[in-house]
Amino acid sequence: MLQLPEDRSLPTGFVPGTPPEQPAAPKDAATVMLLRDGATGPEVFLQRRVKGMPFAGGMTVFPGGGVDQRDADASVAWSGPDADWWAERFGCSPDVARALVCAAVREMFEESGVLLAGPDHTTVVGDTSRYADARAALVSREVSLAKFLADEGLVVRADLLRPWANWVTPEREPRRYDTRFFLAAMPQGQRADAVTTEAAEAYWATPKQVLEDFERGRCHLLPPTRVTLSELAECGTLPTAFAAERTLDKILPKLVRRNDRWHAVLPGEPGFQEAK
Repeated sequence: MLQLPEDRSLPTGFVPGTPPEQPAAPKDAATVMLLRDGATGPEVFLQRRVKGMPFAGGMTVFPGGGVDQRDADASVAWSGPDADWWAERFGCSPDVARALVCAAVREMFEESGVLLAGPDHTTVVGDTSRYADARAALVSREVSLAKFLADEGLVVRADLLRPWANWVTPEREPRRYDTRFFLAAMPQGQRADAVTTEAAEAYWATPKQVLEDFERGRCHLLPPTRVTLSELAECGTLPTAFAAERTLDKILPKLVRRNDRWHAVLPGEPGFQEAK
């Protein structure tokens, strides 16, 4: 049974304003839980976002971000389940599904240097430092993922990703995302780094360690990150996590004010139906 930290209040300074009369349309986004085997069990790669960023400033998160319209480029060389397969899992059109997978690959490469692509359908690149210039060009939007892969003769390894969850930002928030969560294993020979302007630090830790840090006030986690870490902690091993059967219904939390703080309430919990 999933056990969540009892305190799900949002940190001071991370408080929604007056709710909009008409909720903003959520933007499609992708985030990736990158896993590796550690000395005490599976570890996940996390980043603490720079304070003052428009969304989730100062929060500890997984790499990810919004979909670029060019992520839907059908010319991207592809290995693994096709766009129709992903569309069925995520409950969207094949075009959106293709864009989500490509966004997951692109954002993880931009923010961590880890690239789920290879010269063919059975291999993955090793050291990615030789693509540093291309990585910077992707960040600045000078090139698209499709052009980068075509120039380097690389194939997206969609088969190395697993669909995990679908979280939508509460309607009270002016900046909203419809985020699909993916699972991926750290490719052999690659290294995850903190070479991104969006993160103050990046590190590997077991899900249990991160949840303990949260309970002790050492880090701030948004509800989707907390829930996902709890789920990963229950898996125990990488094979178990990757073999997990997942139901990807959209999860749309609500925010309620209690004791002068905002708290996230999830579907099915007391107070959810009454919350606005």
